[in-house]
Amino acid sequence: MIVARDRRQSDARKWHKYAGRDIIPLWIADSDFEVAAPIRTAMERRMRHPVFGYPYDEPRFLDAVIAHCAAAYDWRIKREWIVAIPGCVPGLDFCRGVSLMRGKSAALVPVPTYPPFFNGSALLDFTHLKVPLILGAERWEVDFDRLAAAVTETTGLLLLCHPHNPVGRVYSHEELSAFAELARTYDLIVCSDEIHCDLVLTGARHMPFAGLDGDALARTITLMAPSKTFNIAGMCCAFAIIADATLRSQFQRCARGFNEVNVIGRAAATAAYSAGANWCAEQIIYLRDSARRIERRVNALPGVHVTPVEATYLAFIDCRGLELDDPQRYFESKGLGFADGADYGMPGFLRMNFACSHALLDEALDRFERAVFEVPHG
Repeated sequence: MIVARDRRQSDARKWHKYAGRDIIPLWIADSDFEVAAPIRTAMERRMRHPVFGYPYDEPRFLDAVIAHCAAAYDWRIKREWIVAIPGCVPGLDFCRGVSLMRGKSAALVPVPTYPPFFNGSALLDFTHLKVPLILGAERWEVDFDRLAAAVTETTGLLLLCHPHNPVGRVYSHEELSAFAELARTYDLIVCSDEIHCDLVLTGARHMPFAGLDGDALARTITLMAPSKTFNIAGMCCAFAIIADATLRSQFQRCARGFNEVNVIGRAAATAAYSAGANWCAEQIIYLRDSARRIERRVNALPGVHVTPVEATYLAFIDCRGLELDDPQRYFESKGLGFADGADYGMPGFLRMNFACSHALLDEALDRFERAVFEVPHG
């Protein structure tokens, strides 16, 4: 059963931002949902041992990842392909490091996207070639001709967000194949961040980019984690899946010193993948209901629009029709703490995290509706 908790008195960054103010936090991507019982039990069991030294990537954790990939995506991976890392965001920098090791210092980045895709570490001299997606009436589309035209002689990396945060897209087989053809044509490494892959709301099965064919498998670094799906981001446990031995060795060299996984996080991740399927299925039903509420109510209002959310618990709302100088600040003044679309490469938009109770979501939508009608004109 999905239970949303009041996190005001916890150490939640999401809620602390607006502590003491009547503003509903809808910005950072974590949920208010109580963690599944098998995960909490596994963490408590590990806590009973009084020593928390350097963890070892024991077979149980790796086997849980392997079994999950087979059951959830019909993707057969090998144990040696898995590299544990503390999070997908540092994984992006490790991928940039691999590209630099190969003499390439630029990456293609379809935008809007999660800011760490184009805001890498200041320690890395790296260029991000941001290529806008096309907003259609019902979905965001990829301009593959424009992506190809953006490639330079220094481009060695494609940073792919799959499913795509914040626009909520699940890329089709045809679209993934077009990305793969682009990578093959220009000999690009593909970093496929698939952290939201277990949050597909359409009923479709996630298709790992590396599972397309042998060439995609050989050039792809897949980043995954149970953090978004199971609301355990604070446990700092993620992993890369890299089939090619040379590419994996280069990634491991870039990650050296940063590849230890939280010992409790590893226990939580193992339990999530081993015993969290039923909880996850219930969450999908809950989030699908939430997404449809947002689409129905937002699209009934003047000056705003949202495309159907195919995956994630994030809605990307187009507010350009309201002609506001700063939509995020305006709605914050109305009691709604959205993320600013400008931070994702798309001014005039708001990112809304709807992983909260239906009651809180309905209150947020009520406030949003009132705020839209209170926009000053002229």
